[in-house]
Amino acid sequence: MVTAVTNLGRSGLYDWLMQRVTAVILLAYFLYVGCVLLGGVDYPAWKELHAQTWMRVFSLLALLSLGIHAWVGLWTVFTDYLTERLMGATGNVLRFAALAFCALTMFTYVVWGIQILWGY
Repeated sequence: MVTAVTNLGRSGLYDWLMQRVTAVILLAYFLYVGCVLLGGVDYPAWKELHAQTWMRVFSLLALLSLGIHAWVGLWTVFTDYLTERLMGATGNVLRFAALAFCALTMFTYVVWGIQILWGY
């Protein structure tokens, strides 16, 4: 049986809700950015847009939402498919290694994104 130690949420309902909330945030962000890009934007206008605090906060929220959304999704896939029954005795070790690698990768991307958003 898979324990919730490596899970982001407290329960399946919490994870389901986090997936839906982060999906809505990502949808809103990408729709807004898509509308801006369709309106035609050059580099100075794009830089001016991202110089505004509200856009940086919105981008940060989208970045964090992407990390949470990916983590819940990957945790679900890995716990469903990397099992002891399927992989033998090494199933738990492989699952932990895959989750650790993904967690480290996502953490790196989120920190890098924060540096890009808030760095000067």
